[in-house]
Amino acid sequence: MGNDIIIIIIIIIIIIIIIIIIIIIIIIIIIIIIIIIIIIIITRIIIIIIIIIIIIIIIIIIIIIIITRRLKKNLEAVPGKHSIDSLQKTAILGTSHIIRKVLQCEA
Repeated sequence: MGNDIIIIIIIIIIIIIIIIIIIIIIIIIIIIIIIIIIIIIITRIIIIIIIIIIIIIIIIIIIIIIITRRLKKNLEAVPGKHSIDSLQKTAILGTSHIIRKVLQCEA
């Protein structure tokens, strides 16, 4: 009779240990699923950001091409010799001069 009670207690302890192991495994699986979902969401966000950046770059390239073509047409209409390079250099230097003046006023 005493041995039967010890065997039943051991079986109950083994069943409790198995249940605890199953619960731990379920928790680990849930954590892994949550991590996978987070990775998928982050990956989608990164892909969307990359697509937006690519679209913006394409738009900027198209705008530069259009502006360059129109600039060439307009330069041909103006009498005299004009260089796109010198105009771009003048525009950049003028812009940097304006930015320098603005930053000096704020400082």
